[in-house]
Amino acid sequence: MALVKEIPSEERPREKALKFGVKGLSNTELLALLIRTGYQGFSSLAVAEALIKKAGGLNGLSRLSKFDLIGVKGIKEVKALEIMSCIELARRMSYEEIEKKDVIKDPRKLIDWLRNEIGNELQENFLVVYLNVKNHIITYRILFKGTVDCSLVHPREIFKEALLHSSSKILLVHNHPSSDTEPSLADLEMTQQIVECGEMMGITVLDHIIVSGHNYLSFKAKGLL
Repeated sequence: MALVKEIPSEERPREKALKFGVKGLSNTELLALLIRTGYQGFSSLAVAEALIKKAGGLNGLSRLSKFDLIGVKGIKEVKALEIMSCIELARRMSYEEIEKKDVIKDPRKLIDWLRNEIGNELQENFLVVYLNVKNHIITYRILFKGTVDCSLVHPREIFKEALLHSSSKILLVHNHPSSDTEPSLADLEMTQQIVECGEMMGITVLDHIIVSGHNYLSFKAKGLL
């Protein structure tokens, strides 16, 4: 098999980054910079292209397991772990940006973090954010995984955590793997049940947010809460 034509040095991701900075690189070039080397006949750019194609786009990278990553030729275990580490660092940086802010007054970064946290998951995750009186995050918990409905989402688990952390306000969040963020009838019924339980306990449900990798819906903004 003939070798692919060698990429001119000025077009290689590392050289471009050194000359112009990383902001001048494409998504594929950034990933290739992380991958560093390809294999016989294929450059790191070709490996990066194959990886992004497998993920269905850059957002999909967070969905890939270590075994998915090493299933791409040119990605071995160490490279897979490095890629996963970068994704995890990005997620943690996103959370750190909002940890000490009023998330109700400035919700944009909250939405960005929530999408990074669960928006790309392949199954539904139900997450509760516990807030203090200043609307700063005390903590958050992923309490349920799987189909989110009244029979599986138990208010006692939600409010047990709220009492444990002295939280008087909570945000309900779950993802729709289908990317359609419109609430189902089960979503509406479950939300109403939790709101009513919260009212009895003096704990306010400020919003229920549905996220996907690219979109979100706020029950509050839609007049559903």
